[in-house]
Amino acid sequence: MSREALVTAVRAGQTIEVTGLLGGMTDAERRACLPALKELRKELRGAPWSAPSRKAHPALHAAGAACHTGAAGAATWIAAADMRWSQASPGVLLHVLGDREPEWLGDVAHRLARRPVTSRVPYALTEGLVRLSGCEIPTTDAHVTGWFEHIGSAWHQGDTVVERLRREPHLPVMIAALFESLEVTGRVGWLFGDGPDSWYSALARLTREGALDRKTMVDACVARLLRGGATADQRLFLRLLTCLDLTRDEERERSADWTALACDAASPVAWHAQSVLASLFLDGESPLRQLAEMTSRVLFRPEKKLVRAQLILLGKVLKRDPSSAPDLLPAVAQAFGHQDTEVQERALKLVERHFARLDGADGARERIAELAAELSPGPRARAERLLGAGVVDSSPVVHTEVLPPVPERSRPAPAPGSAVEVAEEVGALLASGGDVSTFERALDGLVRHAHDDRDALLEALHPAVARRWWLDADVSDTHVDRYFRESPHGLEVVLAALLGRVRTATLHAAVQQRPDRGDCPHRALSRAFDARLWEVAHRIRTDPLPFLLATPSWSTGLLEPDELVARLAEYRRLDARPGAADFAQALLRVRRDGDGAPAAAAARALGTPEGYRLAQWLTAQGPRLPLSRRRTAGARILLELGELDEIQGQFPPEFRQLGRPQSVFKNRTYCPHWDRAERQHWSAVLPGRREMVAARVLGDLASAAVDDSRKEAAILPLLAEADGEAGEALHLCLAYGLAARDPEDRLCAVDALLVLAARGQLDAARLGADLGQLVRRGCVKPLRLAESIRTAAATGAYATVWSVLRDALPILLADLATDGKGGSATRGLGDLLAVAADCAERSGARGDLAHLARAAGRRGSSRLVSQARRLRIALTQEAAA
Repeated sequence: MSREALVTAVRAGQTIEVTGLLGGMTDAERRACLPALKELRKELRGAPWSAPSRKAHPALHAAGAACHTGAAGAATWIAAADMRWSQASPGVLLHVLGDREPEWLGDVAHRLARRPVTSRVPYALTEGLVRLSGCEIPTTDAHVTGWFEHIGSAWHQGDTVVERLRREPHLPVMIAALFESLEVTGRVGWLFGDGPDSWYSALARLTREGALDRKTMVDACVARLLRGGATADQRLFLRLLTCLDLTRDEERERSADWTALACDAASPVAWHAQSVLASLFLDGESPLRQLAEMTSRVLFRPEKKLVRAQLILLGKVLKRDPSSAPDLLPAVAQAFGHQDTEVQERALKLVERHFARLDGADGARERIAELAAELSPGPRARAERLLGAGVVDSSPVVHTEVLPPVPERSRPAPAPGSAVEVAEEVGALLASGGDVSTFERALDGLVRHAHDDRDALLEALHPAVARRWWLDADVSDTHVDRYFRESPHGLEVVLAALLGRVRTATLHAAVQQRPDRGDCPHRALSRAFDARLWEVAHRIRTDPLPFLLATPSWSTGLLEPDELVARLAEYRRLDARPGAADFAQALLRVRRDGDGAPAAAAARALGTPEGYRLAQWLTAQGPRLPLSRRRTAGARILLELGELDEIQGQFPPEFRQLGRPQSVFKNRTYCPHWDRAERQHWSAVLPGRREMVAARVLGDLASAAVDDSRKEAAILPLLAEADGEAGEALHLCLAYGLAARDPEDRLCAVDALLVLAARGQLDAARLGADLGQLVRRGCVKPLRLAESIRTAAATGAYATVWSVLRDALPILLADLATDGKGGSATRGLGDLLAVAADCAERSGARGDLAHLARAAGRRGSSRLVSQARRLRIALTQEAAA
């Protein structure tokens, strides 16, 4: 009877009655209740958010924990995921478990503490179990995180953090665990805050009071900084270290650690270490050998601030101790190979200033002469005069432009020959995506095997789709219906149709009513792509297709005419009805840039409507592009497209939108095409007409540069490798992509730039002019652009990059000429000039650049002026002053 009473009380959610019943049971009686409790748990798991489930769960949580007489079983029950959101309070659990042996309670406490932090085991529970058992305090990530959150959330008690920490008996152990754990730091870092009542101040104060050992704290902070990790974590321990206010003796003892941190740590930590070392070196408390070793590594860090500070430090040390020149100047000369010519100039000036002190130090002179060969041409001439004629190799280097191999179209593999192969490819696509060829191959394989051996295909597909949420859903579930009515979700709609997880009426409505996913610039491309998938899914359920007509012959999406004719002939032999969307897509993909007369004749000879339509299409002029017009929307430069008559007429309605006018000022509503993976297929919707695709994604690329959106430029390399004219739309996309906020987007744009150049399709003058105009309008940030084109040039494409900058810089220098003071509008222009000078020097470019002389003749030694002078020297072959 006790078992039935317990289950009844649990089901009713009567926690107090449950604790009373458990108190009067023996261990054997409790174990006897477990099967019924597990059965109830399984029942409630089917509807976790229902009112009966929410009501019963806290009592079930407590009862199950108490009825497990093994520590492992009790801990597993307490921390179970399905109990996490509606569980018994720590007080109730401690009450029902409190009559157990201390060893048992300690075992449960440590098992719970070893659970992942995401298990969210209440700290009050593990702390209470530790207190009851008297066991050793756990130092796992979960328990330490809970301890920090417990201390940080006790503000309602009215005392301060330091007062709460003073009362903690295990304070040294928990703080030591903080330094050891990577996960704890990331989770509790936000608790540290600022101000006098922050954790930083509290820990520093307790260290000064002796509650925490000072040497242990300092060593732990430094060790954690040496260990590395996320920058946010490094800032936390750096802040704590500075709050400890190290003495000069403590700093001197750790000079080797500061050197390691200055060379390899995150920027904030390296800056702090460098400042500590600077003080030690200037006071003569660290050996010069250590400064030289440190310099050789710091000078090649990417942070210009650190590099400049290191050169300034070297200059101060050399001024204070001139005898250190033989030791330090070779280290300074290592900066001659730095990619930034300003760093080269600073290093060369430092060598020039102290070179006379190298008399008798032949080894140092030889090392400097050896490193001087790495200087840019301008500074190299000065180094030759300093070191003596013939010492430095100053002969011009013949430039050889390096561009990537021209990408070649490849033939996709034929459709998989077995149902198992189809399932494997589908599983890979669902897990990690794939390119156009992989997607089309899998889609064609699904269609073929659904027509030939549906049962074998279904059996093979189940493991591949096992994790799709709709697999176990009821067919009448409105969520499934809505999911596939709003979008086909790639291959998912075809798989759901095959497995009977979507209603035929839903597919029929999608084909007949043509769902429209938003009214945005991508609408035409997405409607055409989606229409074919909905059609394939519907035909699989009603009239299976033998194979697809529009499967590309080439990786770019093009379809060979003779292959399409052969497929139509096979359709006629099988007496199969082609899908309207599939045939429309085949027409748009068929190659029409050669002699189409033989294929047209063969198509006409088929005597089918599709044959006549293909013959007419192959003999028409093509492929044509609509007229375009440049328009501005705010500061942005965008393109409008005119109407294209040939994609109208006999095309299905979903495809006619591709030929309709594209306006800048319409179709500006919310865009539902958030899935960037879908966009890679858009270039294959209109192969041979990439300008039409580029014009429709131009707004996205503009947002990547202006609004700092991310992951927009992944389509650029695909467009660069695609077929068709590379015109105004593609070059504008490229211009925006080179100035995108996201570094990955900028790299995609660099890849596209180099591919277009390798294919001979880059219009450098057009791209340069676009970049100049976009910088003027504030759409392109010069610093981002400089980073992108510097990356492109570093691959060996110096002449290509110079050809772009040659048309961009005059526009920006003209604005500078009208602004006598060079205001903030030119911020970053010096970096562009630096890249241009580097490209001109390395490629041997010569000639005049409009407005450059005026910029070079300005007063001062700013980066803009110095790089303008350097570029003028490179272009005119003047001798360096």
